[in-house]
Amino acid sequence: MQGLSEHDVLAQVRKAFAAVPEAVSFLAEWPQLGRHRVLEPATLPVCRWLEAMGPGGVIGTIKAAAGQMQWRQTYGAGDFGPDFLQGYGWSEFIGLRGPLSSERIACGILLLAPGLHYPAHAHEAEEIYLPIHGEALWQQGQGDFAPVPVGQAVHHASWVPHAMKVGAEPLAALYLWRGGDLAAKSVILGSQT
Repeated sequence: MQGLSEHDVLAQVRKAFAAVPEAVSFLAEWPQLGRHRVLEPATLPVCRWLEAMGPGGVIGTIKAAAGQMQWRQTYGAGDFGPDFLQGYGWSEFIGLRGPLSSERIACGILLLAPGLHYPAHAHEAEEIYLPIHGEALWQQGQGDFAPVPVGQAVHHASWVPHAMKVGAEPLAALYLWRGGDLAAKSVILGSQT
């Protein structure tokens, strides 16, 4: 993401989170636009699901910039299996690995394919997810899986286990992280059964 498209994506993402009360303290750490890292674009199999998503709003802006973004995976085939990797990926806008550097927060987008189960995991960073396309069942701690519609934030405190089960449409969710190692791999607590 360079130039105008990077600015557009960051402005749309910040605007989306500005409507989330739990995100106010995260947004106070939002870095100023300025020097940024130049990242080599990279894609993943899950990116094909972007085509199924609508053209407007923040998802439309991200779709337009997707080919310039560096899509990544935290896990390997040994964690959840190769099928999981076909339907999972993320791209960071702000943070230790994003084009806009920050050691205080990380912000990006998570993509999950239809029908994917993202098993229980936990991490030190406090996290807010904001679904922007699709519907999934979300679980916190030992609670039941419950639907979370587009636009409803999900807040995970530090080390709170969480999992997702994606429905018939792909899931795109913005995320904000803060605290701890912003590049740490999550601790895996569940299996993909």
